[in-house]
Amino acid sequence: MVAAELVGRARPLVSRAGPRVMVAGLGNYGLRGTRHSVGMAVVDRLARQLAVAERWQVDRRCCADVALATTRGLELVLLKPRRLMNLNGLSITSAAKIYTLCPEDIYLVHDDLDKALGKVAIKLGGSARGHNGVRSCISALHSNEMTRLRVGIGRPEGEVTVSSYVLAPFSAGEQERLEQVLPQAATSLLEHILRRRAPAGEPGDRG
Repeated sequence: MVAAELVGRARPLVSRAGPRVMVAGLGNYGLRGTRHSVGMAVVDRLARQLAVAERWQVDRRCCADVALATTRGLELVLLKPRRLMNLNGLSITSAAKIYTLCPEDIYLVHDDLDKALGKVAIKLGGSARGHNGVRSCISALHSNEMTRLRVGIGRPEGEVTVSSYVLAPFSAGEQERLEQVLPQAATSLLEHILRRRAPAGEPGDRG
């Protein structure tokens, strides 16, 4: 589905009616399906789980695709920057202003060379650990308090450079494994968010 266009440059900032978080999938928008953009694939899968996969819209104010979901009284702003990886932080910072979010409300989903494919881990703040997308977010937000979901992609073998490896698509075997990893990663992240952020006494889910 092609994302709808939101012109709305003069639209007001979105007021906070209740608890809200942002989940941003880091990557190179023009290189979807590559190892470096696996964070966007996880956010796409999360959108499917939250039944909002058909609601992606292009928001020019933050140069990103945005979809909104609500579950157990918590609003989730799902976001995929339309910029290169090392500029992802600009989109996320603009969206944080629009949706009145602070760094502690933001979850970054990104690839991790130091973990094997199939391994995921949640990290609460800290340094970028050499990841250019996370570094961009830390620089633009002036904070390192964002929670990260690190999705393992493994390291290249032989003489393959890191840059060519991360910018290449997953192999057929890796893609098959990825089909198991994506729903697991999305579920793990959502459960973590709900444990920490959902208000008490809010049963049921809705998009």
